[in-house]
This record gives sequence, structure tokens and C-alpha cells, in this order.
Amino acid sequence: MLVETERFEALIDAILAIIITMIVMEFPLPAQPTLGALIELYPDFIAYILSFMLCFSIWIYHHNLFNIVNRLNSTITWTCGVIMIFVGLLPHVTLMLSTNFYSFMPQAMFGLIFMITNIFTYIMEILIYNEDKANIALALAIENRKSVTITCFIIQIIGFIIGYLYYPPMILIACLLAIITKLSWKYIMNYI
Repeated sequence: MLVETERFEALIDAILAIIITMIVMEFPLPAQPTLGALIELYPDFIAYILSFMLCFSIWIYHHNLFNIVNRLNSTITWTCGVIMIFVGLLPHVTLMLSTNFYSFMPQAMFGLIFMITNIFTYIMEILIYNEDKANIALALAIENRKSVTITCFIIQIIGFIIGYLYYPPMILIACLLAIITKLSWKYIMNYI
């Protein structure tokens, strides 16, 4: 069964919009209307910004990918659905992260969502390529993403090790570095 890419992309857009809205709704108000009380919410700001960046990077990825994808099948849509299931956990993990910022488990859960998303994205790329092998633009885009996927995975593993042994927020820092790597990879590759 073939799926229309435009309708599928619209569904992903809607899901991500709902997830981001839920993350914003969990954002607490400062205890007092002062700058100091606002600064005390820095873990909430950091958790929100990284969760938003993760959702936004997923949106950018899907937008760019589905501009060159011609055909989808039900296996591809279900794989993307699994990605959305895990991304849908972000509002809860973001709240847990913001209230227990220096604890390993909330940091690890955020990092795990990020890693699972990357793994299933890689699987989805393989499935999309196998569905439309004649699509040269798609083949080039997926080939160019292999390096960034491996680089991001290594960054995340290092972040988990350092986070587990020494400093739990290193997992969050690794996720941020992976997002920056993904978003800037296209520009880096143009200058090499």
C-alpha cells in the first residue's frame, strides 16, 4: 500500500506541534515576579530548549527528506510512527528532567529518546531507499547522512559514559552537540 507523502508529512507536522505545545504547557511560572526567580528556572529553560530543538530538528529532517521522497509504504509509515511514539514521551521526560536536572535517570531518559529516534530514523532511511532505489536525489541524501548518523551516535555514547561516571548533564550536552552536528552537517560538507 502506497501512502501519499504530503498527507503523511502533514500528520508528522501536527504530531510535533502537539508535542511542542504540551512541553510549553508544562513550563512553570516563577515563584516571584523577579529576575532572580526567573533565573532559578534555568533547568526548566534548558530542558525546554533542548526538547524544542529535538522536535524542530525532526521537523527539519522530515521536511527536507519528504521533499525528495516519491513513494512510501506502510512499513515506512509505521517506522516513522515508532519515532513519533518516543518523541511523544518528550513532554513527560522534559518535566522530569527540569525537576531533577542533575540526576542520571532523567538525563538518561532524554538521551535514550534521542538515541532511539536516531536509530529508527536510520532504519526509516534504509526502508525509504529500498522502496525507491531509482531516486538519485534520495540516494545521495541518505548516503551523505550516514556519516552524520555515526558521528551523532558516537557523541551520544560518549555523553552517556561521561554522564554515568561523572556529570549527568553531559548526556544533555551530548544531545545538544548531536543536534548542532545534524543541523550544520550540510554546511560543513559544502566546505570540505
